[in-house]
Amino acid sequence: MGRKEMTLYQLGLCLICVLGISSGQVLFKLAANSLVKPHSVLEAIMIVFNPYLFSALVLYGSITFLWVYTLKVTPLPLAYPIQALAFIIVPVLNYFFIGEAIASRTILGAAVIFIGICISVW
Repeated sequence: MGRKEMTLYQLGLCLICVLGISSGQVLFKLAANSLVKPHSVLEAIMIVFNPYLFSALVLYGSITFLWVYTLKVTPLPLAYPIQALAFIIVPVLNYFFIGEAIASRTILGAAVIFIGICISVW
């Protein structure tokens, strides 16, 4: 039994999922940065209505459904390694949207991860 190739459709689905979870991580960080220590139970409950947190949760929920569909049409050994792109995408998004620097070791690690993805998928 030969190894199946990933179609452009399957790759597109995987990339949408990884971009979604990566964006969600940035939204979680923005939510964390905007939180203040609650001084009452009501303030603690209102954390759920933080627009960044709410957006991240909605995005994660939506992407979860898309990921399940992606797994229906894509073999897991092909789909799952693409998710490792989040380790590359999140620092880049973090740099542009939050302004945190990307360390040289992060760049090196991203290169190693990318090579690993290429080896495992193609």
